[in-house]
Amino acid sequence: MKYSSDDVRWMRQARRNALRAWGLTSPNPLVGAVVVNGDTSWSGWHRRAGEAHAEINALQAAGNGACGASLFVTLEPCSTSGRTPPCTKALIDAGISRVVIGTLDPNPKHAGHGVEVLKSAGIEVVVGVDCDACSRINEAFNCWIRYKRPYVLLKMAMTLDGKIATASGDSQWITGVAARNRVQRYRRWADAIMVGGATVRHDDPSLLVRKPRNWSRQPLRIIASHSGYLGKMPKVTCDGFAKTRIVSCRSKGDWIDELQDLGRNEISALLVEGGGELAAELLRHGLVDKVAFFISPKILAGSNSRSVVGGLGPDKLSEALPLTETEMYRIGDDFLMTGYLTNVHRYC
Repeated sequence: MKYSSDDVRWMRQARRNALRAWGLTSPNPLVGAVVVNGDTSWSGWHRRAGEAHAEINALQAAGNGACGASLFVTLEPCSTSGRTPPCTKALIDAGISRVVIGTLDPNPKHAGHGVEVLKSAGIEVVVGVDCDACSRINEAFNCWIRYKRPYVLLKMAMTLDGKIATASGDSQWITGVAARNRVQRYRRWADAIMVGGATVRHDDPSLLVRKPRNWSRQPLRIIASHSGYLGKMPKVTCDGFAKTRIVSCRSKGDWIDELQDLGRNEISALLVEGGGELAAELLRHGLVDKVAFFISPKILAGSNSRSVVGGLGPDKLSEALPLTETEMYRIGDDFLMTGYLTNVHRYC
């Protein structure tokens, strides 16, 4: 169905609204909406799981202005009752005349149902406006709702020559303040953060969201360790700020079972922060969906310095793992490269 440049403009506004709740809506998706009537618009977004959906907040903001108006929403309105009543009924009752949707609901049980309900009520419906961008803001949700396991993002910080620490384990700090602030954004996105036991023993990380202070939704901390030994009184076991889980996965099957168990417990976004051996194991088993590598313009050198990805290397260059849709950003004095290893995030 055709749509206009104004449709795209308003959908981008809806997407910006959705991002205002970054890190707060899991296991629900980020959703933003805009009601437009003539030259006036009203915004809404889903703030937290269990609270009103974006469409309802936008309708409440619009009041009587919703009658005869258009609604722009990043995700197909729900048509069934869950924690909240169906949004399709609210749109019909409010007198909305046109609904423009970024992407359909990725849940195969619901996909397209909301569209049909709205059309049956005589509402004009347009689907697929700025679809890729609307889908991307919910990469983790799109994976979790369809595959019942968390989306796995591997985040690493390395020098230009691919090192994450000296031979003695000294690693703080490879990247600058701006890059570390960006990591805090990833942590706010995550339902769980995973590191290896060696990382805990060497760095004693908190694995918490530190910015902003008093963040209300600290991630589950997962430590991958065969021995279970994490050193004397590591923060992750005694600070009381978040739950910690120790896992020992020795095969791909073990890892798949672990991911599925996390999915059953509404962990939709898993951030892996290293170290190199854990990264190598997950990559080898094909369990990483996306990478985010922060690159510092420093050369550490040394054959004994620790590599960003350890493990046994392949015999042939053709066995290297190719990334798709790669992007490079300047973050302060450092660089961030992202790319995908799977397509489980995409739903358009």
